Amino acid sequence: MRSAHPPPPDGAPAGVQGTLDDLGTPLAGLTFVVVDLETTGGSPADAAITEIGAVKVRGGAVLGEFATLVDPGGPIPPFITALTGITEQMVYAAPRIEAVLPAFLEFARGCVLVAHNAPFDIGFLKAACAAHGHPWPAFPVVDTVDLARRVLGKDEVPNCKLQTLARFFRAEVQPNHRALADARATVDVLHGLIGRLGAFGVTSFEELRGFAKAPTPEQRRKRHLADGLPGAPGVYLFEDAAGEVLYVGKSGDLRARVRSYFTGSETRGRVREMVGIAERVRPIVCATGLEAEVRELRLIAAHKPRYNRRSKFPERASWLKLTDEAFPRLSVVTACQDDGAVYLGPLSSRRQAEEARAALHEAVPLRQCTQRLTLKLIEAGKAAGCALAELGRCGAPCEGRQTPEEYAVHAGTARAIIEGDVRPVVAAAQVRIDRLAAELRYEEAAAQRDRLAAFVRAAARGQRLAALARCAQLVAARPAFDGGWELAVVRHGRLAAAGTLPPRAAPRPYVDALIATAETVLPGRTDAAGGIPAGAVGAGAGAEEMECVLRWLAAPGVRLVELDGDWTCPAHGAEGLRRWLDNAYAPVEPEGRRSGRPLR
Repeated sequence: MRSAHPPPPDGAPAGVQGTLDDLGTPLAGLTFVVVDLETTGGSPADAAITEIGAVKVRGGAVLGEFATLVDPGGPIPPFITALTGITEQMVYAAPRIEAVLPAFLEFARGCVLVAHNAPFDIGFLKAACAAHGHPWPAFPVVDTVDLARRVLGKDEVPNCKLQTLARFFRAEVQPNHRALADARATVDVLHGLIGRLGAFGVTSFEELRGFAKAPTPEQRRKRHLADGLPGAPGVYLFEDAAGEVLYVGKSGDLRARVRSYFTGSETRGRVREMVGIAERVRPIVCATGLEAEVRELRLIAAHKPRYNRRSKFPERASWLKLTDEAFPRLSVVTACQDDGAVYLGPLSSRRQAEEARAALHEAVPLRQCTQRLTLKLIEAGKAAGCALAELGRCGAPCEGRQTPEEYAVHAGTARAIIEGDVRPVVAAAQVRIDRLAAELRYEEAAAQRDRLAAFVRAAARGQRLAALARCAQLVAARPAFDGGWELAVVRHGRLAAAGTLPPRAAPRPYVDALIATAETVLPGRTDAAGGIPAGAVGAGAGAEEMECVLRWLAAPGVRLVELDGDWTCPAHGAEGLRRWLDNAYAPVEPEGRRSGRPLR
């Protein structure tokens, strides 16, 4: 019988038929378990799981579902309840995670785990396994966010959020921040993405994993941008052909960090897009990690690179302002001015500022109206009154019931609280919390506790920054890895100089040289990083920069070399309430939570 195929020409290798193993595991034959979690926060270190939802699918068909609420063993923050709809009453009788985990692991056994933003969900599951003595099975994991970034273009979807992808792929179930609904929506997204993979020649699971981790052609083409970079700590700036700064970052090893942008480990869509535009990388070598961190903040504030997320809203911080007028009031503002007013903050959001204001109003009967009151306006009877006076929450200066001198007593109390003595706010809040807890109104008590916590955090942060800003000069040393020392000169909260001291070298000449070459910093000077003016705390640096310096100073082994000023916090300030905050938000047993113990 003649062969259907002619023999190969002389010298050509004979063809070899591939085996089924060479084809890998077909995607159509895989069993996926698509999982989604709801939690009380963003990190397994300080949050817990409240709900697990999972869907098992193979070949496009649903094989089973797993769904349960989980008792987190502690309070559910109000903003989480508002987001998910999961209340403490709903999880009251739910099983704890140690009871749920074995059942979920058995449900997912032998399958490929799929999640949208998998590091979040898998991170919580791994932490739960570690906490309760369950070995984490070697699940293969697929992240639909990574797949979407590789498969879909910016002209198709503006972002890779689950809600956006569910609309794009016309999912039958729309995500609503409940675990099972989000898992069902992710199933449809997964099937839509797998359908797109055929155009890329991806038909097996092995090809799928390699496809998701492979660098793009643009990343491979730009690898030369990392050539010649030093392996030292510092800051790097990605720039386009016109010299515009696209992205600013920091690293302890510039060469290794920049090289990582051109590998498959870099999966962020916006960063890959930035790499495609970049034409050069400019390094700035720094003496220490602290200098690199501070320089990064300053460069982001100065250039506002479009690919740095934090540069989109550099002035996002809010402040609580006690206005400077005849009848001062508390106002939430987005910037400080040297206008004679007193400021509390900075706070991370307007919501936090409003909660801090509510806590202060519980202690001091300041007016809560927004009109600017003058004696002339009051005498003319044109000032509008409100119901707070009838409730005993305001002395009604708008109606002439309170003189400027009488009202000044309350304004002075508010000023003293903001400047250092937080005891009146704590006492007023505690009385209200105790009353609400005694009446079994635990959710209202928790809301009151959250208001007090927002105020305490803001006051503590402001007092820490103010204390550092008052120091005309602070010189400190921190042990370095090579046996020497890292040196820092801080003036009015601003890093004025940074350097290193070699091992076994005489320290005084190095310290003197660093002080002599340090930047001159005047109190009250502000910069583009959102500095705090003299009217607030007298700082010469931005709040973020001072936070970096304070973290560095709080590291083990740091020594104070010189100090010009008083680096202290108020005796009755908010710093002393840190332990209360830790206890108030610490996870407790269900019976403790139900009896109101977290509020203490």
